[in-house]
Order: sequence, then structure tokens, then C-alpha cells
Amino acid sequence: MNSGAEWPQKKLTVGLSPASVPKSGSGFDLAVACAVLGAAERLDPAAIADVVMIGELGLDGRVRPVRGVLPAVLAAAEAGYQQVVVPEQTAGEAALVPGVSVLGVRSLRQLIAVLCDEPVPDEPADDRVRPDAMLAGLMVPGTGLGAGLAPASVRGEGHTPDLADVAGQPRPRKALEVAAAGGHHLLLSGPPGAGKTMLAERLSAVLPPLTRQESLEVTAVHSVAGILPPGEPLVSRAPYCAPHHSATMQSLVGGGNGMPRPGAVSLAHRGVLFLDEAPEFSGKALDALRQPLESGHVVVARAAGVVRLPARFLMLLAANPCPCGRHTLTGAGCECPPSVVRRYQARLSGPLLDRVDLRVEVEPVDRADLLKQGCRGEPTAVVAARVREARARAAERLAGTPWTTNSEVPGHELRTRLLAAPGALAAAERDLERGLLTARGLDRVLRVAWTVADLRGAPRPEARDVAVALELRTGIQRGAPMEAGAL
Repeated sequence: MNSGAEWPQKKLTVGLSPASVPKSGSGFDLAVACAVLGAAERLDPAAIADVVMIGELGLDGRVRPVRGVLPAVLAAAEAGYQQVVVPEQTAGEAALVPGVSVLGVRSLRQLIAVLCDEPVPDEPADDRVRPDAMLAGLMVPGTGLGAGLAPASVRGEGHTPDLADVAGQPRPRKALEVAAAGGHHLLLSGPPGAGKTMLAERLSAVLPPLTRQESLEVTAVHSVAGILPPGEPLVSRAPYCAPHHSATMQSLVGGGNGMPRPGAVSLAHRGVLFLDEAPEFSGKALDALRQPLESGHVVVARAAGVVRLPARFLMLLAANPCPCGRHTLTGAGCECPPSVVRRYQARLSGPLLDRVDLRVEVEPVDRADLLKQGCRGEPTAVVAARVREARARAAERLAGTPWTTNSEVPGHELRTRLLAAPGALAAAERDLERGLLTARGLDRVLRVAWTVADLRGAPRPEARDVAVALELRTGIQRGAPMEAGAL
């Protein structure tokens, strides 16, 4: 009635097919309203027969946005539909799908006019802020679940975090570069104030821009979660997600009442999942990460259905050595009993740590590095350029395979087809015999060695590359110390 149409004075039955699939949400409103108008002969049923309509209807006739428009339009395109009607605010999101004609409408009255070839009324835009847009606006790096998914310029007078801001720390900086170049998981352990969080917040900027396919994957997940930034329908930068250590298992891997929703591992797909104060997370939540770390996806089963969500992320863990954080500092006065230190460090289980390629101790910054004037470390742009070149070499080598980064290559391929130089694995084989490495650990050392070789432009890993990979995994130095900017 508020849209200028007459309500049919008869009994109405609305059927949503198939009946065996549970339905929820308000995204069916617009389609149901047009079906009613078609039954009342206000609209020609043939005009709406092959049109997919997505949107919520307000009592005033306004068409309001809903979550998950992009994956819904992708599914419609795969089913053979070529015309889609969506709320005006999400038209840009729907237009990302090729081969689909998208019509964005502000109200049901406008849609009726378009379908009946009548003059289109000029409806005012709906300026009310969507709840999910408010949520997206609150997401600033380091603040909680899904943090950093919205564009954030940051903490001060428009200053963007840069690796040049990090004083000293050549070894952790190099580990960060290797992690970005090969997609390797990284553990930074050290006392408070050493720079672990600073390094983590700069990792996503080192990663290369998302490809078109990756952007669609990430945007689809964020659309379902309802956190797409207003005015930016396509996510083109690697996301950064930093949940609080009180996060539950469901918030990390996905879940919730009814149909499961994406968790932090899916919100960080093709980006960075940063777990600060990792030992403070519940053991149940941390161990739930083991399966997505291996497979790159997570399967959440509920009574309402089973959902398979993408979860190909780069995990970065930060941990203190003990509850007070002063256990490794000489003369710092750590009062934690040895049993407490052991229990605290054991919260990161062996199976989880075995899936972490790089484990680096972050030492306190000394006075010389902290107060040094006019001598900053390499900026993000320089490191990111090397990472892009290394990824390009890996992509060329892996062309024609399902993998794009070294971290995804199975161990069988590394031992049969992608072989290192003769004798390069001697040190790694000795560590395997001594029990310092597991079979999975050896595969991960090989992957890191390939990344180190890509960063220095070598055609395949040599003994020096394997030595660096072992040092980054075990902490045992086997040659000259690593320097920032070179391997």
C-alpha cells in the first residue's frame, strides 16, 4: 500500500521451495512482494519469471540491503540467471559478477515502475546507517574479531604503519619477509615491548595485492559476514584479522545459532590472522585451528546444515615467555615458578606448533637501535617489492598446478619433482634422525628453503637456503647471522 499498489483481497499462500532447506533472513522480501503483485496481475508474471530479486522491504516500501549479496549473485549466475535486482547500496557488489545485468533499486515503487515501463519516481536515498556498516567502521587493526578488515588509516595524523618504524630486529623482520613471500605461518616469542605487535600489524601491507579471483573470494566471505565497508564493494587488499584472546572456538572457526557464520579464520582468508598473547587463548580454540591450517578451508556442521568456508590464511602468533613476560630477560626479576613457566609455554600444543613454519625469538631492543638518529630500517614498499618478485618466481614454477605459494606445495612434490640442490638437505636430514624435526617439519623446512631461494633469485634451494630455513624453525644458527634486507 505504501508503494502505491493494491493488496489483493484474497487468501495468499507463499511457498519457498525446496521445503527441505531451512530459510532465514529478510532477503526474500522483495521477491515475495513481486510474486504477490504478479498473482494480483499488477505485474506481468513473464516479466519477473527469470529475474533474481534480493532485498529486504521496510514498511515504507524502501528496499534495504542484506548480507551475502555477492555469493547469492554468483550462485544465480552459475544457475543460468542473467538478470538480478538488488538494493541500490549493494549494486556495486552484485556488479562484480561478470555476465549478469544488475538493477539497483531504492524502493518497491521504483521496481514496479521499471517492470511496467512506467515513469520511474525519484525516491530519496536511504541515509540511515546499516548495522553491519557500523560494525565495519569500528574495525581498526588490533581491536578485535575481524579487526582491520575495513580500510583503516590509523592511529594518528593519517600515518600508515610502516616497517621503517620498527627499530632494530633484523631477524624478526627477515622472518616476516619470508612469511609473506611464501605464505608461511610465523611465531614471534619474546618479552613485552620488543615489537611483536608492531611487526604483526605491518605484515598485511607487505603481502601482494589480491588477484581478481582472490578478491571475489574474500569479498564473498565479508559479504556473508556483513562487514563490507560502505562504498567499497571489492576487497583488493589482504585482510587483517586480530581477535581478542578471549575469543571462543566458534568465533575463530565459525558457527553460531542456525546456519553457521564465518569465523576469524574465514575473515582472514587470503590475509593475516594475528593471535596476540597466543597462550592466553583457550587450548580448545587453538587446537581447532589445526585442520584449517592444513587444508585451507573449514567445515562447520550444525543441525541446520553443513557449511564449507574458505580459510587459506597466514597465521601469526605472538607469545610472551611466561605470564609476567620477563622470564628470558637477564636480571629482570621474573618471579614465575618453573612449573608455571612450563604450563604457560605448553598452552601452545606440539601439533599446533608443528604446523608453524617459522619460530623466531624477538629480543628486547637495545638503546643504540632505539635512539639511533637518521638510520631507519627498510620501508614497507621495498620489502613488499621483494615479496612480489619472490611470489612471481614461485607462481611461474607452480604454473599448471593447484598451488600458488610455496606453503601450499605437498611434501610429496617437494621430494619427487621440486628437488633441492644435491647435498643441500644434509643438515635437515641429521636433525630428522636426531628427532629435532618431524616428517611434517622436514616438509616445512623444504618449503621455507624454496621461499628463501626465491627471495635471492636462485633457481633452486642450496645448502645455505636450507640452513636459513632450519634457523628460522629451530632457532639454531648454522652460519653467518641473518641481516636485514639480505639472505
